[in-house]
Amino acid sequence: MIAYNKLTDEQLVILLKKGDQAAFTEIYLRYAQKLAGFAASKLYSLDDARDLLHDLFVGFWEDRDNINISSNLQSYLFTILRRRIIDKIRKNVTREEYAVMLQSLTTTPYSTTEQLVAEKDLKQQIQKALNDLPPRVKEIYQLSREENLNTREIAEKLNLSEQTVKNQLTVALKHLRQVLGSIVLAAFTLWL
Repeated sequence: MIAYNKLTDEQLVILLKKGDQAAFTEIYLRYAQKLAGFAASKLYSLDDARDLLHDLFVGFWEDRDNINISSNLQSYLFTILRRRIIDKIRKNVTREEYAVMLQSLTTTPYSTTEQLVAEKDLKQQIQKALNDLPPRVKEIYQLSREENLNTREIAEKLNLSEQTVKNQLTVALKHLRQVLGSIVLAAFTLWL
C-alpha cells in the first residue's frame, strides 16, 4: 500500500495523471487550507472563496491529463487560484458598476426630459434582454438579482446542482453584458 502522505508533489502529480484519486486527495489535503486562506484574504465573501477553491480542484481533476507543471505544485495551484480571484474581482466590479449605473437611473432627483426618456428606454431594453433569455436562465437570474438568493439557495429551491446554477448565471450575465453594454454606457453618460 502506498503512503501518499510521504510522496513528493512530483510523484503525486505523476499518479494523478494516471487517474489516481488517492493522489488527488493527498494534493487536496496538502494545499486546500492554504489556498482557502489565500482566497478568503483576497475576497470579501467566504462563499466566493469556497466556490473558487471548489472550481479550482474540480478543474484540476478534470484536466489532469493536460497538467504541465514547470515550477512546483504549490506555485502552480496558487497561480491558478490567483487568476481565478482576479477574474472574480473583475466580474464583481462589472456587476457593481452596472448596479451603480442602474441605481443612478432611479435616484437622480433632477432629470431632464432627455434623461427620463433614456431611463425609460434603458428599462425597456433591460426587460427585453431578460425576456430573450431561456425561461430557466431568466428564473435563476431573477432569483439571484431580484430576490438576492445565493447559488446554494437557488440550487436548493430549484432542485439543481450549484454548478448548474453558476453556469446559468454565467449565461445570463454574458447575454446581458453583450446586449446592454453599449446601451448602459450611453445612457450613463447622460447623467454625468
